[in-house]
Amino acid sequence: MTPVEVRIEKRPPSGPGEPVRRRGPWHLRANALVVAWLGLTVTAALTGEALPAPRWLLVHVLLLGAVTTAILIWSEHFTVVLLRARTPDPRLGLTRLGLLNAATVAVLYGVSAGPVAVAVGGAAVIVAVVLWHAATLVRLARGALPGRFGHVVAWYVCAAGALAAGGVLGGLLAAQAGPGVPHERMHAAHAQVNLLGWVGLTVLGTLFTLWPTVLRTRLSERTRGASSAGLRLAVPGLALLTGGLLADLRWVAAAGLAAYAAGTAAALVPLAEAVRSRRPHTGAAWTMGAAVVWFEIALVIDVVIVVTRPTGEVAGALEPLLPLVLAGFVAQVLLGSLLHLLPAVLGGGPARFKENAALLERGWVVRLAAFNLGTPLLALPVPRPLAVLGWALVLASGSAFVVLAALTLLRAATPATAPTAPGTGKRRGVPALAGVAAGCLLTAAAVVVAVDGGSGPATTVVATGARTVEVTLSGMRVRPAVIEAAPGTVLTLRVTNADAQRHDLRLATGERTPTLAAGQKATLTLKPLGEAVDGWCTVAGHRAAGMTMRIIPSSVPVVSPEAGQATGTAGPGAHGEHGGAGNGMGDGTPLLDLAAPMSPGWRPYDAALGPAPGGGEHAVEIRVDDRVVREVAPGVRQRVWTFGGTVPGPVLRGRVGDVFTVTFVNGGSMGHGIDFHAGATAPDGPMRTIQPGERLTYRFRADFAGAWLYHCSTMPMSQHIANGMYGAVIIDPPDLARVDREYLLVSGELYLGEPGSEAQVVKLREGRPDGWMFNGTAAGYDHAPLEAKAGERVRIWAVAAGPNSGTALHVVGAPFDTLYEEGSYRLRAGDPGGAQVLDLAPAQGGFAELVFPEPGTYPVVDHLMRNAEAGAHGLFRVSAS
Repeated sequence: MTPVEVRIEKRPPSGPGEPVRRRGPWHLRANALVVAWLGLTVTAALTGEALPAPRWLLVHVLLLGAVTTAILIWSEHFTVVLLRARTPDPRLGLTRLGLLNAATVAVLYGVSAGPVAVAVGGAAVIVAVVLWHAATLVRLARGALPGRFGHVVAWYVCAAGALAAGGVLGGLLAAQAGPGVPHERMHAAHAQVNLLGWVGLTVLGTLFTLWPTVLRTRLSERTRGASSAGLRLAVPGLALLTGGLLADLRWVAAAGLAAYAAGTAAALVPLAEAVRSRRPHTGAAWTMGAAVVWFEIALVIDVVIVVTRPTGEVAGALEPLLPLVLAGFVAQVLLGSLLHLLPAVLGGGPARFKENAALLERGWVVRLAAFNLGTPLLALPVPRPLAVLGWALVLASGSAFVVLAALTLLRAATPATAPTAPGTGKRRGVPALAGVAAGCLLTAAAVVVAVDGGSGPATTVVATGARTVEVTLSGMRVRPAVIEAAPGTVLTLRVTNADAQRHDLRLATGERTPTLAAGQKATLTLKPLGEAVDGWCTVAGHRAAGMTMRIIPSSVPVVSPEAGQATGTAGPGAHGEHGGAGNGMGDGTPLLDLAAPMSPGWRPYDAALGPAPGGGEHAVEIRVDDRVVREVAPGVRQRVWTFGGTVPGPVLRGRVGDVFTVTFVNGGSMGHGIDFHAGATAPDGPMRTIQPGERLTYRFRADFAGAWLYHCSTMPMSQHIANGMYGAVIIDPPDLARVDREYLLVSGELYLGEPGSEAQVVKLREGRPDGWMFNGTAAGYDHAPLEAKAGERVRIWAVAAGPNSGTALHVVGAPFDTLYEEGSYRLRAGDPGGAQVLDLAPAQGGFAELVFPEPGTYPVVDHLMRNAEAGAHGLFRVSAS
């Protein structure tokens, strides 16, 4: 069979002195977008830790920006050319590209810096655009005459389906925004279906015709059969791989990946035959060939990972593989394709074609060697200087291509006269080549500075030795909290998470570990020590809770991490932020406008209690949601951490001897646990911290009556309780009399600010709440009074959630005639005495009973007057009987 030529159109060459005519439809000229995204990829790599999510942005600028844009452009072009189909309306193509690029920007911004909703919306638009693109390809195929290249379109359509699945998973990942085993499985599925499906299937389908064209050899007779066999294996295999990862079926996932690998091998058979016919001889051919080799290497490693690792660990194990896939395979196949295709689509006649091709391939041998020497240095656990060298080689080579491609596009955009006299072009090329070489050297230097540089004396101190320190993360502490070393020492920190919940360690100099699960380890190697370096855990609230450390040169005085400003946990700025905003109490507590109206649509927590349900077994599900925004005081809304979306959480009620089976589901964004004071059980298992997406079963028997607290058991507990993670268990005493109405009031402290933030935790540590609440809202029952009738007996159950203060519950104008506290009666109806307050310490509970003597409005308050005046206040509206 004859070689396949992928061309746009044929036009007669320009005559002497005539302007060179442009050629090719609009969407092929849109390759300027691809080159721009490649330039942004290099910029993202150079910027590094200055970006809000550096690694994630680098990956997605390349894949969503450059690669996805290129796929939309070229798969439509190849479909039109190979099937000899009619070119679709260019306005529709422009619309798709515009929507795709706008949605890509939305995803990049939404995940790294903006609202999550922006990222989810962007992902939805990307999925819609790619499905629209696939429908266009199907329509083109159906409208074309039967031909021997129609099988290529099937690869493109299946690839689009893979991106649709990957985009949905990406949107869900952005919406969940938290670690945990299900999250990690979804992350692994998202990565596999996008890289192997959207990119892998597109590349394999394209290479059937593009590879022989690049080599200028005949198309193998086996191409059509290999394409059919490869697609029938790869697509179902990819579906099994994705489904197996999501469903936690490791061997299903492994079988699917094996099928995909077999399909890839089948598809590569005609490509290998083409190589036997003619060896690669151009920069494009060698670059694309290197990309295929890296793809196969990565695929073999991928199979080993999926076979040997639990599905929840696949995503983490794939991290070192990313450079081989992204740089070795994805970037190189894109660069190689553009090397071959750009001169053809930019047109300008044979002379201009040769000029463009020669310009793009300048120095290709050096660039190819640099790229493929640098790629393994990014993936292997090599010393830091070699890793820096790897970045320099890869980015210098990539930058050189971006510069050359930009020059080529600029040349195509500027009409030129006929070729210059012999020798002129050659002379013109010398400064261009020198400029490219200088650009490569400057890029390499910039990479070394960006990756290995820094500020201050640390960059100039000569190392005087090396030292390894074991660092442990546990109990809301980094141990050791202070490391002292001689100036110039090269420190290696071997970090171990010895805690049940996840932690990480980040240093002010930029080094950081990944988020470590229980028992996981990581190693950080620092630059030669020149000045003090702070470190901390970045999990929400952990730094403020004391998970900090400091590395100091031996000549600098030791400052304890607890000393405030040294670690940023309680420096002058933190105190000053809250000082001066006092309410006249002398403690700096801000004044809440409790008389202001509640916002429209606000609903109070339902304080009314129904009787204990029948039966001795109670099954309940309690789900964590730590993204709820609630009105915590009149006109004041903030995010809270909740059980079941409310503060307090759902009430559990029963009788002595009842058994409660609680399914605890962590639907939040960080680790949480739960502790029921009403149960007697070893805390090791049921009270352990579980990660987002995980669940556990907590079973306990209520052997004792009382009003019991339950709360989050994850350290630091004070933060989790203060931000709303508490509730009540009511176990009726055996002789509990019937009453007309029952209410529950759970008292709690109010700390304004982002949960877990340093400013909030400083107030929590110093015992300076911004207010006090009943049932999650300061003065809420002033605005939605509790109802009763004169002469009715009312029972008020109370639990003091704290975390640091109790309550002295008092009803103005109606003494209590019954008092039950911490499992026993202190006063019963009919006794000669009465009670003024139900006095509870933090975590205690009980109830009081009273009869309202006449209609009216009766305040219910915490008789610690500061608490009452700062929100622990409500009303009973008593009507006539």
